[in-house]
This record gives sequence, structure tokens and C-alpha cells, in this order.
Amino acid sequence: MVATNLKAETFSLKEQRDAIEIQMNAIIERLCGPGGPGITGNLLDPEGFPRSDIDIPFIRAERRRLAVLRNDYEDITEKISNNLQLLHSARLAPKVSAPSGNEVNGGETGTQVSQNTEPIVFLHGDSSEASPMAMDVEPISNVPFAAVDEITEGSPAAVAGIQLGDQIVKFGNVEIGDDLVRRLASEAQSNQESAVPVVILRRGTLINLSVTPRPWDGRGLLGCHFRIL
Repeated sequence: MVATNLKAETFSLKEQRDAIEIQMNAIIERLCGPGGPGITGNLLDPEGFPRSDIDIPFIRAERRRLAVLRNDYEDITEKISNNLQLLHSARLAPKVSAPSGNEVNGGETGTQVSQNTEPIVFLHGDSSEASPMAMDVEPISNVPFAAVDEITEGSPAAVAGIQLGDQIVKFGNVEIGDDLVRRLASEAQSNQESAVPVVILRRGTLINLSVTPRPWDGRGLLGCHFRIL
């Protein structure tokens, strides 16, 4: 019964996370549209006055909302991860048979312990046909850790097909975790002139690309800026 409730909760959390992701992508698309300031772009003109070509109160409200959604997304992702670990532990936990009368009274027949080592199967599809322990939950590694908030036309990133607002799920060997800025810089530096596989999330769809870090006419090796989420 506990496992059933935990599965139901995890499915519900996944649905909540999917809804939050849709909202985040919509906000990013609005902020990064033509003439938009992006996720972190300056709201002031070169003279230090508020830009007159954008709705600054709206932009600030959108950015605040995006920050709240990011926190909610991370919290729900952590809960999903914890639930999956609990489900996996429950599935592999040893099952103790009910003791007989002799066992209760200290007889010679020992308690029988059986271990069910059948692995959990994670399915993508109709969960109604899945086994009792099957879970339609995306791997945690599919969580984006950065967003492209600046990109220069003609840069290696632009040539590779990366777009403003894309969310980075994997860059070479870098996935969500700690010390991301240093790891991203190291990955680009160590792979100059070599194709680096990149997995991005664009409007709810995972896309595989390949970008080659290299010196070019602009700044950096990629010509884009990753904002850590």
C-alpha cells in the first residue's frame, strides 16, 4: 500500500513538474523574443536610463515569476528523486516469511528470508500496461541546468543550431550538479576544435546537437552565454 501511494505521488509530482516546465519555457520565449532583453539582459540604455522600447515592469514580473518556478522545479525534482530511491529500496528489500509456531518458541527451523532481485523497470508509454512497479518517470539526468540567454549571430553556438532560450541538459560530460561554471569552461577549453555533443530542451522537446568550441571573431569559444538555473 505504501509503495502504491508513493508511485501515485511520484506520478502527480511529474505532472506538476511538466506543467512548471511549460510555464518556464513560455516565459523564456517571451523574454528572449525579438527585441526582448532576455533572461538577464540590461533594462537600462547606454546612458543609464530605463529602456523605452520594452515594458520594464512586465519584464521584471516575468523574471521574478521565472525565479519562483525554477525553485519549484528544483524542489519537485528532488522529491521525485527521493521517491524513486525509496521505491527502489522497497523493491529490493528482503521479504521475511511469517514465523511458524516452532520459530516463535525458539525451535530449530530458522526464519526464512527471500530476496526478490527483479529490477524496477522504467517505462515510457501507457502506464496502464506496465508492471506493478513500473514507473513512467523521466531520468533525473534530463533536468536542465542552464539556459542560453545571450548568443551572437555567426558564432560557433549559433552555427551549431543553439538558440536563445534553449535550456542545457548536457554539455559534453557536464550534467546538473555542483561547480557548473568551472566544469563548463573546462569542457569547452579541453575540446577546442572538437565536436561536443549537447542535449538541449526546447519548448518541452529534447534535442541532440553538436557544437565545436573554437576561436572565432567574437568573444569566447562558443559565442553564447549560459545562465545557470
